This record gives sequence, structure tokens and C-alpha cells, in this order.
Amino acid sequence: MNLLFISLGCDKNLVDTEKMLGILGGEGYRFVDDESEADVIVVNTCCFIGDAKEESVNTILEMAELKKSGRLKALIVTGCLAERYKNEITEEIPEVDAVLGTTSYEEIAGAIREALKGEKTLVFKDIDAPVGKETKRLVTTGGHYAFLKIAEGCDKRCTYCIIPYLRGKYRSVPMEQLEKEARELADQGVKELILVAQETTLYGKDLYGEKKLPELLRRLSSISGIQWIRLQYCYPEEITDELIGTIKNEEKVCHYLDIPIQHASDAVLKRMGRRTSNQEIRELVAKLRREIPDIALRTTFISGFPGETEEDHEILMEFVDEMEFDRLGVFAYSPEEDTPAYSFKDQVPDEVKEDRRAEIMELQQDIAFERSESMKGRSLEVMIEGKVADENAYVGRTYKDSPGVDGLIFVNTGLSLMSGDFVRVRVTGALEYDLIGEVEDEFTE
Repeated sequence: MNLLFISLGCDKNLVDTEKMLGILGGEGYRFVDDESEADVIVVNTCCFIGDAKEESVNTILEMAELKKSGRLKALIVTGCLAERYKNEITEEIPEVDAVLGTTSYEEIAGAIREALKGEKTLVFKDIDAPVGKETKRLVTTGGHYAFLKIAEGCDKRCTYCIIPYLRGKYRSVPMEQLEKEARELADQGVKELILVAQETTLYGKDLYGEKKLPELLRRLSSISGIQWIRLQYCYPEEITDELIGTIKNEEKVCHYLDIPIQHASDAVLKRMGRRTSNQEIRELVAKLRREIPDIALRTTFISGFPGETEEDHEILMEFVDEMEFDRLGVFAYSPEEDTPAYSFKDQVPDEVKEDRRAEIMELQQDIAFERSESMKGRSLEVMIEGKVADENAYVGRTYKDSPGVDGLIFVNTGLSLMSGDFVRVRVTGALEYDLIGEVEDEFTE
């Protein structure tokens, strides 16, 4: 039986996909990447913002056409869109055979069996159910890096965010299980662990009564084979001196921090339900750069939040200009039903949102180019990702680059390298967001 899996949305969703693949691999399914060869298709969906919702719906409709033709035997929908719109999916897309909520992925094999018998299935469990059940996992990221989801859900309830309604309250995965999973990944050849959650910085608070991310980092650092540990989604108000010290002193922990800030105007931050101010964020950034001078900082912002004035936008522009983040993304505000911000007054027109987003990105582009230029001459450890076709060159990432969202470095060398190899590279040039370099042993002035 041939099965095609389509995973949409974030890397946290990808971890759920990999666990479902692990379950189904044990059931004897053959995985294919061509929908025309598939007997069963599973679409793991996202609906965090409007664009993601649209992509998920369009993908389901496209796969439903295959069901109508008779080639496809079963169509399954899982993930966030499934959790949020289960009734609409079953009523409006009759070709869908099963719908599974965000805490129900472990039931995927049974749902497919029922679908192949012609039975319609809905599987939805408590979205606050404990997490951490051991599940075999099939890594899809190439084998040399993997995402490690350390918690599920979120308690912050920012006024624009639908996630707590779909993923439940914050629940940490027990530390012993994360260690076990990380060791298994290392045994499979994974060299970089990327820690993800809706918020990584609160890890352990619910289980142990205090934040345990620094201890988790220390434990993961002791695992043989793991060479890099990268942190994503660290809320600024939860970044402690202990965490900063751990990043600074643990050799395997990358000097890289993803800090979703969302805005710089105190008025907008308050309406968003955020827990930091412009000044507090400035002080945190200054402390991080003082304690870890080579730290790479990534952040995200939202343009056009309800009530955002031109003055608020200018405050954000000034903040971006002065902070000079290494990596930065901007989303135009997406009004999501059932969130408080959906009914806020003074909604900003779409055209204004997009104009403001473009203006921030244009400013950041100049900053990013300057920061890339400043890397020339530096010697950096690089993880090789693959070979450039028909050239004596490879593509890789530095500690400053998370896969899929940040830059790359193109490495010129006559050496024969493999994906996952680490080499020392001297930076010789810059291409906008990306770098060019040569393996240091071969480098000559």
C-alpha cells in the first residue's frame, strides 16, 4: 500500500508528521512522493495565519480531486486546520475519509484502516492531554539535523494567536524522554538538535515547578554525536541569566537565539497581550550582546496590528534600525476568528499592512547585507548540507543559520564532503543574505 504524506506549516507540525510516519512505517506502508502513485494521502495541516489556512484548504481540495477519479483509496486530514474546522471539512469535502485533531496523531494507523474499509472517522482527544508518549519517528530532514519538540501548547494567550485554542495549555515533555529521543536521533546520525515548542523558555515549569531549559541543554550537551544544539522561540520575558550563561558556556549550544518580539511600540505590545516593553527588550538585547558578543539574534514582527498608527510603525522602524538583528521576518497581521484581536476596533487596511511590512523588510535587507559583509575574513565552523551541481562547491550553514529560514554559505573546495560533515571555513565574500567561503586548510591569502 503506497502512502503520500504532505506536511504543511511549522517545524513543530513536522515533528508530528515524522511520528506519524514512524507509526505507519511499522505498519508496512511504502512511502511515495508522487500523488499519482499513492493509495492513501495524509495532509497534516496548518492554520496559524490566513495564508497557511488557504494553503491547507487548497491542498486538501487538490487531493480530493484524486479521490473523485477513483485512483486514491483514502484521504486523511490531520493537524491544526483539522482541529479547528473539523465540521466544515467533513461537511464540505466529502472525499475526506478521516479527520484527526492535534492530540490524536497516534491514532493515524487505525484511522487509515477504517478509511480503507469505507468508514468515516473523526478522532479528537482533549487538547490539554499530557504529552510525551514514546513513538517511533522517521526523520525527514536529511538525517544530519532534526527538530526536538520539547513542549506542546501555550499559556501566553497573545490576543492575535489561535494556537492555545488548537494546541491547548503548555505541557512539557519529560526530560528523561527528551534525552532518550535525542540519543536515538544521535544514533541515527543526527548532529544538530533544534529545540522547538510554542515557547521553549518555559520548558519544565509545569512539570518541575521551575524553568528547566538550562538543565535540559546541559543534559543534551552530554550526548555523544550531537555537535550543535539550537534554540528557537524564546520569549524575551522568560530569558534568564542562567539561560544566557548556559548558552555562553556550553560548547555545543549555538550562539544563536530566536526571540519573537512582534512589535516595539508599547501601545501595540499592550494590545497584543505581550509581556515586555520597548525598553525591556532593548536591555535584553544589550545584555545578550554583552555576555555573548558573537550571538546571532533572529526575531519576528507583525505589521498592521489593529490600532497600529503611523507613529507606532515609525517606532518599530527606528527599533529595527537601531537593534540591527542578524535575522528578521515580518508577517502582515492576519485576523483569526475566536481570538480577541479579531474583534478589535481600528483594523488596519490590508494594503497598509503590506506596505508597512515591505518597508520593514527593505530596511532589514540593508542591515542584513551589511552584517554579511562584516563576516568577511572570519573563520567559522560550517555544517555541509549538500553539493552544488557541476561545481567544486558545497552549500552549508553556520551557527548563525537555522535551516529553512536563515542564510547559507557556499563553500569552494576540492575536498570530497558529505552532508552533515563539519568543516572550518574562512569567509571570502557575501551575496546579500548568503556567504561565500573556502575550507580553511586550503585557504591562501
